[in-house]
Amino acid sequence: MPSPKQPEVHLFTDGACSGNPGPGGWAFILRHPATGKEIERFGAERETTNNRMELMAVIRGLEALKRPTHVELFTDSEYVRKGLCEWMAKWKANGWRRGRGRDSSPVKNLDLWLQLDKLIAQHEIKYTRVAGHSGHPENDRCDVLAVAAYQQFL
Repeated sequence: MPSPKQPEVHLFTDGACSGNPGPGGWAFILRHPATGKEIERFGAERETTNNRMELMAVIRGLEALKRPTHVELFTDSEYVRKGLCEWMAKWKANGWRRGRGRDSSPVKNLDLWLQLDKLIAQHEIKYTRVAGHSGHPENDRCDVLAVAAYQQFL
């Protein structure tokens, strides 16, 4: 569990897809507000979905952290926000299924949710929703990077 002396970072993320499924890209900006230092990273997959790319952006951003950290996560993805803030605890209680009983179905993108579950346990995370394509500079930059990343597959 993070302590008050741990560093604080801002993590801006976005995922994009041309078609759903189709070629997709993810990007993140990781900023240390105390120093202003930041890194940008991005990647792409030939055949994926927008939700997988949104998750990959968060996963790759958290993987870039070297130690437990206070993270303010800025995302325009309701899927990511609801998954982390509302659904994940229920999924875990139900054996990573979306409900109980015979009618329950496995959680989609389970491989990525399991990775994310391990990563968020290492950090203290605050979630901040940003509106996509609304002039938020970091979100817009992540979108540009994610789209540019998947262009190689078009």
